[in-house]
Amino acid sequence: MRPVKNRICLWYDGDAEEAARFYASLFPDSAVGAVHRAPADYPAGKEGDVLTVEFRVMGIPCLGLNGGPGVSHNWAFSFQVATQDQAETDRYWHAIIDHGGQASESGWCQDKWGISWQITPQVLTEAISDPDPEAARRAFEAMLQMGKIDIATIEAARRGE
Repeated sequence: MRPVKNRICLWYDGDAEEAARFYASLFPDSAVGAVHRAPADYPAGKEGDVLTVEFRVMGIPCLGLNGGPGVSHNWAFSFQVATQDQAETDRYWHAIIDHGGQASESGWCQDKWGISWQITPQVLTEAISDPDPEAARRAFEAMLQMGKIDIATIEAARRGE
């Protein structure tokens, strides 16, 4: 991986490498780079344990830090994944949920490490930005009733069906 001036640092409780490898296996333009081991014992681990993992998620440089327990992720930070069709939406959603994650609402879910993901079809983004305020409202209200986004339902709501 090339040197970066800025990246997202994500806190894990000892499983940063597992998370990075999962993301790299799931998303395009994702990869695991350097794995750095602790040069000495530290509060969350021992000398030689994986301390940090450099990785990329859909082109975004990240650093996984095995900082230990006591720090929880929340919905204030999320990765938003723009999908092109229902198959891609379903694939990402189910990969996260079926790998120990949790479903939420309006296209949101959390992976098994507590990182939040918005699996957002491009159709939804376009529908809630429709220049016709009534079409946008109908699509938005339909989205609020969903867990995983159903593109056909969003399109029908936008059309007023």
